[in-house]
Amino acid sequence: MFDGLNIRYKYMFSEYMLYYKDKVIGGIFDNQLLLKPTKSVLKYLNEPTFLLPFKGAKNEMVLFDKEDKELLSMIVIAMVDELPNPKKKLKNSKNCISN
Repeated sequence: MFDGLNIRYKYMFSEYMLYYKDKVIGGIFDNQLLLKPTKSVLKYLNEPTFLLPFKGAKNEMVLFDKEDKELLSMIVIAMVDELPNPKKKLKNSKNCISN
């Protein structure tokens, strides 16, 4: 699907989240590829279709035709700099205030 890019995926909520350079770029939801709606994604698509990836989702994503591998790879490379850096995880979960 992605021409030579090192895309990782993680199974979550019965769907797959997609990561590039440790940033969430979108996911596979109901067998549809949805990408985060960054400026780069919207620039490449003439008439984007916005969908909620799952019930209760906060943000819409853009439906993308996964058959165009070359265009998809160009978009992912362009969009990664527009995405926020991942949140750092706490190493120790004992951050409780005790009396």
